[in-house]
Amino acid sequence: MGCFFLTFMRYFSKNLRYLHSNHGGCNHGTFIVMFLTETIWIMKRVCFLLTVMMLTATAAMAQQKQYQVYGVGFYNLENLFDTVHDVGKNDVEYLPNGANKWGSVKYTHKLHNMARALADMGTDVLKGVGCAAIGVSEVENANALTDLINQPELKERDIQFCHIEGPDRRGVDCALLYNPKLFTVRDVKLVPYVPELEKDSLYITRGFLTVSGTLADEHVAIIVCHWPSQYIGSFYRESAGRQVRAIKDSLLEDDPQCKVMVMGDMNDDPHSRSMSRELRARRDFKDMRPHDMYNPWWKILDNGTGTLTYEGRWNLFDQIVMTPNMLNMEDERDFTTLKFWRAQIQRRDYLIQTEGSYKGSPKRTHAGGVWLDGYSDHLPVVVYLMKEKK
Repeated sequence: MGCFFLTFMRYFSKNLRYLHSNHGGCNHGTFIVMFLTETIWIMKRVCFLLTVMMLTATAAMAQQKQYQVYGVGFYNLENLFDTVHDVGKNDVEYLPNGANKWGSVKYTHKLHNMARALADMGTDVLKGVGCAAIGVSEVENANALTDLINQPELKERDIQFCHIEGPDRRGVDCALLYNPKLFTVRDVKLVPYVPELEKDSLYITRGFLTVSGTLADEHVAIIVCHWPSQYIGSFYRESAGRQVRAIKDSLLEDDPQCKVMVMGDMNDDPHSRSMSRELRARRDFKDMRPHDMYNPWWKILDNGTGTLTYEGRWNLFDQIVMTPNMLNMEDERDFTTLKFWRAQIQRRDYLIQTEGSYKGSPKRTHAGGVWLDGYSDHLPVVVYLMKEKK
């Protein structure tokens, strides 16, 4: 604006000299009239140019939109047991006199390690903030969760948890950790896993923790899962996929605007039938139908990386999938509502075994009966969501 003013003054002075030199013979009154006429014309042009400049600057500022990013994650904590026996649960190996000699030193180290990894989740993008919500599996009970969130790394963010004691015979449950400054809980329920075959009427496993809440001023539901083991056969995970799809459909029937995420240790890869056919979590946008979900981890596994290893090969059992209303299809870029931005396996050097036969794999708590003072046999995963600031 200063340069514009100097240019205007030079232009004004030049025109004044021009009038004086070319009309010097006219009387004083005539010169004044001509001078004022020329000045008014110049001022009109100045006002016009200033208006154009202001409109251009306003348009440029309007194009510089600002966005808020939110992290949502999942982490299998690999046997986060306390040191006290839970009546009715088969937790003997994680007691002080059990096979793993699970005393206060090991438990304290485990809590610290888990808190460190959880606090790091999402900080590649959201430094000092981390995730708004993190689903976890393989945690024994509310006591272990309370000890976990009281670790300094989580306590400083006032992390809270949702948990309902489940029927698993070993006693491991799912839970949802959340930052109350970012995520507000509306409702929590544990939907049981229901055996589909009559011969399995006594089969008991982990249910599906379903948490409904508010994130970025929108209704968001998170279903935290730990599906049946690989050892029991694929049918039972396929059954889990059908049951979770029914939960998701029910949530959307109640509120079609609800953004639903299904997360967990699925004990299957993205291309497995339980995920791709029964839950209908698709690899590509173009293959999605209205009642399907989107699975961003499929392409990540295709690139040769995952969240756990078996016999030297990566699997990607830990996944977060989402409903279509969380997506920008094809070339869209509409973040006026909460939308998926990117997915990430959370890797840190301290999470990886650096020596021995398991070098390069996730550094777990025990291996071959030896306490490694590690973290988990799985790596954490994070999805980042984005919304335009108003």
